[in-house]
Order: sequence, then C-alpha cells, then structure tokens
Amino acid sequence: MTEKALRLGTRRSKLAMAQSGQVADAVSQVTGRPVELVEITTYGDVSREHLAQIGGTGVFVAALREALARGEVDFAVHSLKDLPTTQPDELVVAAIPVREDPRDVIIARDTLKLADLPRGARIGTGSPRRMAQLNAYARSHGMDIETVPIRGNVDTRIGYVTKGDLDAVVLAAAGLNRVGRSDEVTDFLSVDTVLPAPGQGALAVETTADNADLIAALAQLDDPFTRAAVTAERSLLAALEAGCSAPVGALADLLVDGQIVKEMRLRGVVGTTDGSTLVQLSTTGPVPETHEAATALGRELATEMLAQGAAGLMGERAL
Repeated sequence: MTEKALRLGTRRSKLAMAQSGQVADAVSQVTGRPVELVEITTYGDVSREHLAQIGGTGVFVAALREALARGEVDFAVHSLKDLPTTQPDELVVAAIPVREDPRDVIIARDTLKLADLPRGARIGTGSPRRMAQLNAYARSHGMDIETVPIRGNVDTRIGYVTKGDLDAVVLAAAGLNRVGRSDEVTDFLSVDTVLPAPGQGALAVETTADNADLIAALAQLDDPFTRAAVTAERSLLAALEAGCSAPVGALADLLVDGQIVKEMRLRGVVGTTDGSTLVQLSTTGPVPETHEAATALGRELATEMLAQGAAGLMGERAL
C-alpha cells in the first residue's frame, strides 16, 4: 500500500514551482513518501504595486502560513529572504538546505557587463537595496545610469531587455539557476559591488511545530553552515528593525586558510536609494555553532551600523 502523499504548499510562480519541486524530490528521498505540490496564490503575487509600497515583508508568505495553520498543507517552501525575521511560535523552519549562489546578476542587451553599460543606461530592479548599491557604484566609477523600478516574474523582467524597454535588469543568480536560465546572465555582480539580500539564495522549509515526525525528517535536508550564515544575516536585519524591502544587504561567508575554516565574516550595507550615502561595515568571529552565537554576530554588526547612522538611511523602519 502506497503511503499518503505529503502536501507541499508553494507559490504558483515558475521559480517557486521549480524550487519547491527540488525540495519535494529531496523530501521524497528521505521519507520514502510521495510529495504533491499544492499551489497557493499570495498577496505578493496578485498585487501590482511595487514591493516597497506594499511593505515587502511577508507578502509572499502569509497565505502559505495560513494554509499550514488550517492543515491544508503539511509543509511549505519559501525563499528565505521573503520570510519576516520574527518566527511564529506555532511554526518551525525545519530545514534550510545548502544555499544556491547568493549573488545578484545583470542581464543586459548586447551581452554587456555592468561596467560597459553606456551613459544614460536604464537598469530595472524592484529592490531599493540593489538601487542603492548600483547607484553608489555608478557614482564612484563616474557612470551615468538610471535605476528603474520594475516588478514581475523572471520572464517579465528579462522581457524588458529583450523588447528594448531597458538596457539591463538585475536578478538573483539563484533564481535563474533554479529555472535553468543562468546562460542568459551577462555579468555576475561581485558581492564587493552589490551585497545580496539577507538570506538570498537560501530556501526555508517550514512546518507546524507540533509535527515532530515531519520536523525530524525535514531536518535531514538542513545544512548547518547555511543556517548559521543566514541566521547571522537575518539577525542583522532584525536588529536594524528593517523589513525585507529595506535597502539592506548582508552576507555571511567563511574565511578559509587552505582547507581549514578559520572564521565567519559578516558584511552589511545600508544606503539611500540614490547611492549618495552608504554605511558598509563587516565583522568576523568564530563560526557560530549555535543559533544564539549566529544571532549575536548579526546584532553586533547592526549595533555598529546604527552607530554610523544606518537608521536614517532606511526610510520607514519596519515595526
């Protein structure tokens, strides 16, 4: 007798379906049970407003969490960068699998790289974080660019370039890898140029806190370093009291000497969207072995950034 299928809640976008399908395959392997995808429409999917206008935080998450609470799905997959930093008591992130490439990328006309874009080039992005860092880069390199707010799925955004409406668009490398379109990238942006969003490239597999058997099964997909890194990044975001649509970038990575892991480095940036002012700092410490240690690393850097005036650069701070 075939065991009852586990129900995985996912957004309906091509990217969400692709990454949820990958998780479904992995869950099937560790549980021996089939997994069916349950498509759920979120507010972020149907609203045509820019994310900064609708708050960003949680707009792609709430409907999935409501389906979990109602028992309509057994677990859900989120892009971790979309999760609010406050975790509900009744839900648990049971797994954060190995992170994909966290970098941002450019898809530009004529296979141009960022540094080669012509004067007056129009670059599309819906992210204040990307706008702030791209405009700061342009200022420091004598470039004349215009960042243009856009929304839409991967196809829509790339279409702005192929149809000639924009010279380039900025997307996440992870998303393009997951939908098989990484060959269209014309430039990978160094994290020294554009720090990614906290948690970018990572997935969160969430279920109800009372489902002990499923939590234990999903935990087999967890990657301890990815969890430590994104915990530090999201702790910084929380300590800044900023939502996921704020102009905040963060990335935790390992400092390695040969084959020996020495420390974790956490970098953070906050800036005005015109790029005129950035607060960009970093800190290093032992690789966190506990949630508390990773959280402390993020709070430490956030405290330093606030002392440098970060709060005044974020517009309205998340409540």
